[in-house]
Amino acid sequence: MRGSRLPAGGENILQTIRAKRADAEARGIKLTDLSIGEPKGAALLSARKAAAEAVMSDEEAMHAYQYNASPGVPNFASRFIRAHVNRELNSDEVDYLPIPGIKPILGLVPLSCGCSDQNVVVGTMTDPGYPIPADWCAIYDYAEQYALPLNPQNDFRFTTEDIASGTNLIMTNYPHNPSGQVASRRWLEELCAYCSEHDIRLFNDAAYVVLSHQPDSCTLSEVAPDFPELSWAEAFTAAKLVGNGTGWHIGAMVGSSDFIGDLKVVKGKTDTGFVAPMAAGVVAAFETDQESIAQYREMYRARLELLISLLTGQGMRLALEPAAGFFTLWRVPSQAFGRRVESAEHFNFMMIEETGVVGVHFPGYVRYAVCGDIGAMASDIEKAFAKAQPSYD
Repeated sequence: MRGSRLPAGGENILQTIRAKRADAEARGIKLTDLSIGEPKGAALLSARKAAAEAVMSDEEAMHAYQYNASPGVPNFASRFIRAHVNRELNSDEVDYLPIPGIKPILGLVPLSCGCSDQNVVVGTMTDPGYPIPADWCAIYDYAEQYALPLNPQNDFRFTTEDIASGTNLIMTNYPHNPSGQVASRRWLEELCAYCSEHDIRLFNDAAYVVLSHQPDSCTLSEVAPDFPELSWAEAFTAAKLVGNGTGWHIGAMVGSSDFIGDLKVVKGKTDTGFVAPMAAGVVAAFETDQESIAQYREMYRARLELLISLLTGQGMRLALEPAAGFFTLWRVPSQAFGRRVESAEHFNFMMIEETGVVGVHFPGYVRYAVCGDIGAMASDIEKAFAKAQPSYD
């Protein structure tokens, strides 16, 4: 008899929330959706115009497979990385790789470290955090994943003492989803030195770095080249750079030649590259329209400030003030709606059922995003949390 051949309960938290949201909406609950982690609306007009022109091009390279290069948009990866990294990168020290967004590449990172036929111990930032690195490791027989400790006490920055003995790969995510914390230069220097000394490959998902609004935000690429024995890579995406570019699937990686070389081998076997006209649109936006990108960054910063004011005014407690991105992370109250809160999931689902406010829950926390117009939703948000009467007794 036909049926699923996967273990039961295999959904991650993002899939669970999407299903819960759809079910509530189908039952007629008016939603105030603070769960979605992607910009609203369309991509920047500058990007769309350039992409449209590229689609109409007669150049064969613009319409062909791009594989691990970008013949349709020459030198795309190095140009894209240059827009993110505040240092000159020596071409003799690093290599580049165009990618179709970060999410599908996350599964290739453990593979590029050999987990297809040997045990690879992987430290991730998934508790609380974006679950995909842990999800990928769970699929592989030889990837042994553990979560590095992240909490308000350590500012959601683990220390080198937290790295387990025998670790082969560390997958970081700064700026961090969901806390919005950033990596500082000093913190990265300590991590790079440790990984270099212990022969640990170091990867960072920098999807939200363009939305940093604190001066101490630093990319791995600004620090790692100072450690010539370090095997490292960092991934960037246009998803949040060009307004809503989440469906464009355009990004790039930079790193040490050994790590990028292994990624090229694995990616070359499993992927035919990104869509060149969309990459042309991305290039146009970041090379000619930085003003619009800055406006998006300021918009999210202002929305974060407003949401924090609204929720703290109703008794919610912020885990830590975000320094980047469009997420806020909140401690789960012990009581709401006159009832004892049993867990983060319990609180989130009560909020959905009782008020229509949708968040994403992690153990001990709930994440609320500001991708929508918080000003337009302010009255509904305030009423919802006033009804919940959250407390931390």
